[in-house]
Parts: sequence; C-alpha cells; structure tokens
Amino acid sequence: MTELEPLLGRVRLAVFDFDGVFTDNRVWVNERGEESLAFWRGDGLGLRRLDDVGVDYLVVSMEPNPVVRMRTAKLGIECLQGIDDKLSAVRDRVDTLGISLEEVAYVGNDINDAECLRAVGLPVVPADAWPEVVPLARWVLTRGGGAGCVREFCDAVWDAQRG
Repeated sequence: MTELEPLLGRVRLAVFDFDGVFTDNRVWVNERGEESLAFWRGDGLGLRRLDDVGVDYLVVSMEPNPVVRMRTAKLGIECLQGIDDKLSAVRDRVDTLGISLEEVAYVGNDINDAECLRAVGLPVVPADAWPEVVPLARWVLTRGGGAGCVREFCDAVWDAQRG
C-alpha cells in the first residue's frame, strides 16, 4: 500500500461504476420481469469516510435502473444513469469542481470503464474485474464487486488523508 499512499492522498473525487462494483454483477429477475440486486452494507460506512476527509464521489452508470437509483439515493450518492460516454461525465464533474483528472480515482470493472480508467490519476478495479481492464489499474483491490471493494477503497483513501 505504501506506493499507493501519495495517489490516495491526492484524491479529490472518487467516481464509481455501479454494476460489478457495488454489486457482484449478477441480477435476479422474477417472473414479472422485476430486477433485484444484492449489496455489501459496509460500503455505505466507507462512503461516510470519504465525507469525513472531504472527498467528493459520484456513480456513473450506463444502464438506467430503478434499483440503482433507490440504492444510491439511500446511500446519499449522486448517480448519473444512462450515460454512454462516461469520460465526458467525469470531465464535466472535474470542471465543475475545478480539479484535474490526476486528482480523480475511478473504480470500474469492465470494458465500458476502460476509457475512464486510462484517463484518471488513480485507476482502480475490483479483484474480480474483467481481465481486459485489469492491466489499466494502478490498484487491484483484494475484494470483489459487491463484496466490500467500495469499502476497501474508501477506507484506504480515508486512512491516507485523515492527517
């Protein structure tokens, strides 16, 4: 972790993909076509740690999904859904905050995250990320999507920045 501390210390914005990061990338569909997802409860406490050190965060997701909207609302996370060009959304937020892409961490798990992973200062993937994006990461988390990877990431940022 020592080589990551300077990178973790400069994070001003954390951007998360949703499916495969907050979830294990599986979806349950009942006979009425209603979707269900499972989440790691501890991730919410990790996000509060980002609040403690003044790091902004955002979820950017390609798929509009009411389950995602409900979960992010419960956690108090701004969520942009139906975003085909994730990097443009990240750049817009960077401009709004007046920071640089070098001060952004992006946590994503699949090929639709590759452009963002290449662009930011701290590209991060869960332990079970799609093999094609793993080489793009500066940090491969020890936990998988939906199994505490968000908490692992947040705790490390908090630890590096809490003074």
